Parts: sequence; structure tokens; C-alpha cells
Amino acid sequence: MRFASLGSGSRGNATLVQAGATTLLIDCGFGLAETRRRLGRLGLELSDLTAILLTHEHGDHVGGVGPVARAGRVPVWATPGTLAALAPQVGELPVVHRINCHAPWAIGDLDITPFPVPHDGRESCQYRLSDGARRFAAVTDLGHTTAHMKAVLDGCDALLFECNHDRELLLGGPYPPALKRRVDGDLGHLSNDAAADFISRLDGQRLQHFVAAHLSEHNNRPELASAAMADALGCSADWIGIADQEKGLDWRALA
Repeated sequence: MRFASLGSGSRGNATLVQAGATTLLIDCGFGLAETRRRLGRLGLELSDLTAILLTHEHGDHVGGVGPVARAGRVPVWATPGTLAALAPQVGELPVVHRINCHAPWAIGDLDITPFPVPHDGRESCQYRLSDGARRFAAVTDLGHTTAHMKAVLDGCDALLFECNHDRELLLGGPYPPALKRRVDGDLGHLSNDAAADFISRLDGQRLQHFVAAHLSEHNNRPELASAAMADALGCSADWIGIADQEKGLDWRALA
């Protein structure tokens, strides 16, 4: 089992998870040509995708899902709320599956556990995936954490987790007041400190990889996110991975 990122940030998000013959794309925030280019960088083609899982309807997560799904005949899985909000943006999708965000299911070699998160999407959820032996979760776009999230994420082997902003940079930065309130609110995005507080309380005994994701280009810096997460995990800052907006993240294998 392994995972990678095509890119993570306010200008596009997409995460790959692969086990056996199954390759899942979590979100598709890049256009068709750019998705093809970024897949190629990781040794894949559009035809390698088994399915696309959507977390919510915001453009940086679904901007390319219509063209990508149609070009590759890739089935799309999402909550009913996300699909309803998505319809005007993406046009007709070739194959659609509606999911219950409290009910696990499987696609090929991967078991999928969805879970709701507090964000200002219509019916936002995130995903934990397992090949039966190892567990990986991708968790971004949430304004605060919950006890249910902790129960789902305890004992994961790898996490890609939101470290969106440094509060001081956000509050002192150029965003208008309404946008600052939205980002910093209970349905917005996690700060470095909020992410670190949550991660410090997780059972991380099995953790092989931790990747900070969805960093704000204006309100965060990689070294701030790495330092906060290293302090939470009791590790060195250079052990913390960063999912970059342009470069993404190369494949990371779960042993």
C-alpha cells in the first residue's frame, strides 16, 4: 500500500492511494491536462484510476472531476449532499455512487471508511483507507476536530493531515475580515496549533508517515507547520512531510 499527492493547497488538491490493482484518487482539483501531467510525474496514466472519491464540493477539490471522470470513464463516489452541490459545476458524470458517510465499503483491494468532518461544504467527509493490514487517512478541510474523528484515526499507519494556517499570520495578514473569520471558524480550516493539539492526543504507535497538507500560501510556512507537528509527535521536524501545492508529494510506501 502506498500514497502520494498530486498537489495540496488552495489552488488544487488530489491524493492518490494504491493497493494491489486498485488506485483511488481522493478529490480532483486540477484540470484534465494538469491531472494527466501530475499523474505522469508519479508514473501513472488516467486509465490507471479505479475511482475518484470526493470529500466536498469546493472548487479546489472538484475543479477537474468532470473532465477527468468523462475522459477516463472513472466512477465518482461522494455523499448525496456533495453531489447535489456539485451538479451545476461539473456537468454529467459517467458513473456516480452515493455514499453514506457513516457506512464503510470496499473498492477492489481497498476498504474505505468515510467519516463526517465540520466544514462549510454541503455534506463534507474525509476517508480512511486500508488494505487489510495497514491504514492511511487523508484529512483536510475541517474547522475543528471531533471525538469521532479520533476514534477513526487512532492507530493509523500514515496520515496526511491539514495544517492550513498559522493564526498570527492569518489574523495579521491581507485577507479581508470576513474571510479571516471563515478560515479561522469552526467550519473553516485547522491552524497548525489546532492540528498539533489533535495529533498529540492520537494513538500514533503505528505511525510510519505524517504529511502536513493544505498549507495556505499566504498564512503559513512549511517550517512552521513542520515545527508544530514535530512537537506534537515528539520527532524531528525533517521527519514531517509536506504536501506541496506545485510539487505534490512523491510515493510513500507503508511497510
